Amino acid sequence: MSFLSFSKGLVSAIGLTCVSSLSIAESAPAPVLEGDFPSCIARLQQQAIAGGVSKATSDSVLGTIQPLERILKYDRNQPEFVQTFTGYFSKRVNDWRVTKGREKLKLHRAFLQELTKQHGVPGHYLVSFWGLETNFGAYKGKIPTLRALTTMACDQRRSEYFSQELVQALLLLEREGLNPEQMVGSWAGAMGHTQFMPTAYIKYAIDGDGDGKVDLWNNEKDALASAANFVKNLGWQPGYRWGREVKLPDDFDYQLAGKTNAKPLSFWHQQGLTKVDGSAIGEGELMSSLLIPAGHKGSAFLIYPNFDVILRWNNSEYYGIAVGHLADRIAGAGGLSKPLPDLPKYTREQMKTFQENLNQQGFDVGKADGILGPATRVGVRAFQASKGLVADGYPTQETVDAAKGDNAD
Repeated sequence: MSFLSFSKGLVSAIGLTCVSSLSIAESAPAPVLEGDFPSCIARLQQQAIAGGVSKATSDSVLGTIQPLERILKYDRNQPEFVQTFTGYFSKRVNDWRVTKGREKLKLHRAFLQELTKQHGVPGHYLVSFWGLETNFGAYKGKIPTLRALTTMACDQRRSEYFSQELVQALLLLEREGLNPEQMVGSWAGAMGHTQFMPTAYIKYAIDGDGDGKVDLWNNEKDALASAANFVKNLGWQPGYRWGREVKLPDDFDYQLAGKTNAKPLSFWHQQGLTKVDGSAIGEGELMSSLLIPAGHKGSAFLIYPNFDVILRWNNSEYYGIAVGHLADRIAGAGGLSKPLPDLPKYTREQMKTFQENLNQQGFDVGKADGILGPATRVGVRAFQASKGLVADGYPTQETVDAAKGDNAD
């Protein structure tokens, strides 16, 4: 699971699905030196005891733990290329996950129906989260959680956050009577079928099968019940979808797209949007936004408030669409109405240069970070409109070349 950090006011998990989103900035502090580790352990032991961990656990676990230096390499991972929606989506919403998801939905149907009654979250969404996080438990990670968290806590870059997560992991160990060797997961400390960080495990994990224990590593019912409890507490609105793929009219104004440009369904109906089968999307007042993640040649998605709940699990629009569409497929829906387009592949440096060119020409995309995020898409749409291009917010090669202006070769 991938939560936004508690220190920033939201939940943050760093699970198996979003390693690349945690790339380090060029100016980040260097990893902690080996000689600093003992003093860091002393600090963590004091913090753990102050947080409610017994001295015996603090001494026996932290007193013998060793750093896992390869963790810092994972944390510093920065992908060379900017990931496209086509590349992301095709790897995650595939025939295997759809078929396996339907099998799991059938296997746990009665239990999932009870969870929906209790928490308001339909079962196919829970199965979709499960599939994207760990391939339905097929790969939950093998890195020792306590060593990983300790190593990250002793690194300057995000020491405060990971120190807090380490304390919660030690409290969890005591509460559930776990053996430290049992606690394995992702490189950043996310654990179990649903990749909960320790804080989320402590706060939201619940006993799904009534055996008096909470085991997210080995118990599928515990994992699904905990996911339902978590999503409910994130604000899921029962009775509403995540969103849907929609069909746009030929003369659609793409400047209306973007997550921050929310309008009532009635507005989008007036603009000529329909469901992909041509039927009406409805004329209610439910606030909705339009996403066009692969440009006008790809699919368009109208997203509803529950999409924001998915983003609180993992703050990525690509992830949100993948969860929602995979859930639809698991429930029996068909695939996208359009084939995934073949999109240009840019390096991060090329994207930074593109962003710098837009900023220089007065189209604000924020800091040139090489990431194709919402701010960049807003600037791209404005630039495309000024050049008479299709203003869908996607940086086609034509758009990138036009942005070079006087800087073109």
